[in-house]
Amino acid sequence: MQDPFYTKQKRSKGKNRFLEADAWLDSFLYDGMRSSGRIYTKIQDFFSLFSVRGFFRMLVEISSDALSFGAMGAVVMTALALSAMDATATGEFNRAEDYSVTFLDRYGDEIGRRGIRSDNSAELSEIPDFLIKATLATEDRRFYEHFGIDVWGTARALASNAEGDSGLQGGSSVTQQLAKLLFLSNERTLERKIKELFLAFWLETNYTKDEILKLYLDRAYMGGGNFGVVAAAEYYFGKQIQDINLAEAAMLAGLYKAPGRWAPHIDIAAARGRANVVLSNMVNAGYLTEGQVTAARRRPAEPVDRSDEINSPNYFLDWAFLETKRIVGDSPEVGFVVRTTIDPGLQEHAEDAVVSVLREQGAAYNVSQAAMVAMDLNGAVRAMVGGVDYGQSQFNRATAPNRQPGSAFKPFVYATAFELLDLTPRSSISDAPICIGNWCPQNYGRSYAGSTTIRTAMASSYNTVPVRLSIETGRQPIADMAHRLGIRNDFPVTRSLALGVASVSALDMASSYAVFANGGYRATGFGITRITTLRGEVVYEAEPDQNRERLLDEQVVLSMNDILHAVNYGGTGGRAVIEGVPTAGKTGTTSSYRDAWYVGFSGNYVASVWYGNDNYTAMNNLTGGTLPAMTWQKFMTYAHTNIEVAPLFGVEMEPRPFIIADAETGDEVEGTPERAPSLTQGAAIKLLDLSDRMRQALTANGAGNEVAQVGAPVATNESL
Repeated sequence: MQDPFYTKQKRSKGKNRFLEADAWLDSFLYDGMRSSGRIYTKIQDFFSLFSVRGFFRMLVEISSDALSFGAMGAVVMTALALSAMDATATGEFNRAEDYSVTFLDRYGDEIGRRGIRSDNSAELSEIPDFLIKATLATEDRRFYEHFGIDVWGTARALASNAEGDSGLQGGSSVTQQLAKLLFLSNERTLERKIKELFLAFWLETNYTKDEILKLYLDRAYMGGGNFGVVAAAEYYFGKQIQDINLAEAAMLAGLYKAPGRWAPHIDIAAARGRANVVLSNMVNAGYLTEGQVTAARRRPAEPVDRSDEINSPNYFLDWAFLETKRIVGDSPEVGFVVRTTIDPGLQEHAEDAVVSVLREQGAAYNVSQAAMVAMDLNGAVRAMVGGVDYGQSQFNRATAPNRQPGSAFKPFVYATAFELLDLTPRSSISDAPICIGNWCPQNYGRSYAGSTTIRTAMASSYNTVPVRLSIETGRQPIADMAHRLGIRNDFPVTRSLALGVASVSALDMASSYAVFANGGYRATGFGITRITTLRGEVVYEAEPDQNRERLLDEQVVLSMNDILHAVNYGGTGGRAVIEGVPTAGKTGTTSSYRDAWYVGFSGNYVASVWYGNDNYTAMNNLTGGTLPAMTWQKFMTYAHTNIEVAPLFGVEMEPRPFIIADAETGDEVEGTPERAPSLTQGAAIKLLDLSDRMRQALTANGAGNEVAQVGAPVATNESL
């Protein structure tokens, strides 16, 4: 019988196991913590032996922080070095100039050469010792001592620059300069300098000092299209490198920093003055004594006469050389003769227009660089200015797609609107405040016109109107229009695109505006018309006027030329007006005054002009309606001298008559195309080739083509 007060129950084995595990865990943690505490105490006791106080403690703290920041700096430096090392990943240097190309102008006269004026046939042991010493004394005295970066030389250059002697001192070592020549471009950016630093270390690790020096002597640009001292010795003195004397070696060694400034075929006095400085450097470096250089001072080098090559259009030739290599591809031939589109007279006056305007007013506007491209209406480039001084910088600002056009981009917006929307130049539109999200663009003068017309909005460069139009058309069609007409560089499609926030080149801007000038046909800029081998075999021949592709409807072009004509005659482009020459165009200025443009055209030529600074610093309130428009006007005035001024498609303004001298009597008479063989080929729109609609637009009083009184009004709403 079961006891009612006591019932025996079987103990659960699972519950006992949980209790055992819990007890074991508690014991383990307790013992572990006690053991850890004892170990920590022992560690504290050990490190207490190294305890410091007072001044020594401050040194330890500083050292500790230095190690921490050093570790972080090492991580940053490694990250920066990765992009530099990408340049060495292929194991290939920048290709040497492996073609020999002779360039002719549009008339068949030689204008320059490119390619194999680069000669590495001489071994380092064959190069005169005094040339090597002159190079090191001037460029890198501690070349055989440093690890790729000459710290003391850099400090010396900085001190010299601070004293105003920057023309004679340089901070880059020979290894750094070689790194740029072998792997990098001439673009002046902080990123390039960082890459140059790491690549210099890489060169020092993978090459001997003699190999680095030999590569530098073979690759350095020496002016006149020559690369390397061997080619330069033949070009400047008509000698093999082994035969030059001390005076000639000093003149060659003076070319590394600025060949355009000290090249003997450009300025013999400057070249000799620079050579004298090199001789002094050799004495100061301890390579020679004053007595050993006296003869070279008294009898300076006499270069071969190269005066016929001083005015070569070098920026254009660099571009044409790249185009030549692209066209000939992997041809087994190494020598070519290239007929180009360049017009020597127009090229000379384009350079003069840029340099003279910049010299006279550049300092006042804090602007140091400019570029210009001029072409016929079919895209044939007649002049190209890629910078102020080719000797100082070979970077071609005319072809580099790295500047923003500002309001000069607005024609793409209006062309898109005319194509997609039911608009005419007389259509009303509101110039009033507008916002896209938190972005609210304003007009240049912070004022608004209210109800206005498309024509007035373009002429006065209102900002709110193209933004309003971009909302109606969409921004992607505007980007597509820009690419269709000739902008080859990709750019992000943002809400500020309508105001020119995109990267473009002066060449592409001229090509795009040429579509308006020629009635709506493609006009991609080109510089080569014919390439033959040295045996006369034709490799390439351009036919730009065959199978022309229409890009814009005639009515869109008529509307565009009407409003662009109004920019010059009553708008922001007043300083671009040329007496008796119907013109149209657009000014452009970017925010903070970093870029200023004027792009315009007549019935004969198209030209784009850019002003700015290489380091993107702001100019002093320089707008496209000032120096760029003035430069364009100065050049185009000459370009339209002694030629038949063609009518501007879609504009009723009559061009001035063409006055020529009668061949028999000498009297001045009004010329005709038949009596004016000097009419620029391909520049004018031939009336016989025009459709009835085009001819009517040029000869009749069509709607939407009223012309304001010619003048030079001050720009009121140039885009920022």
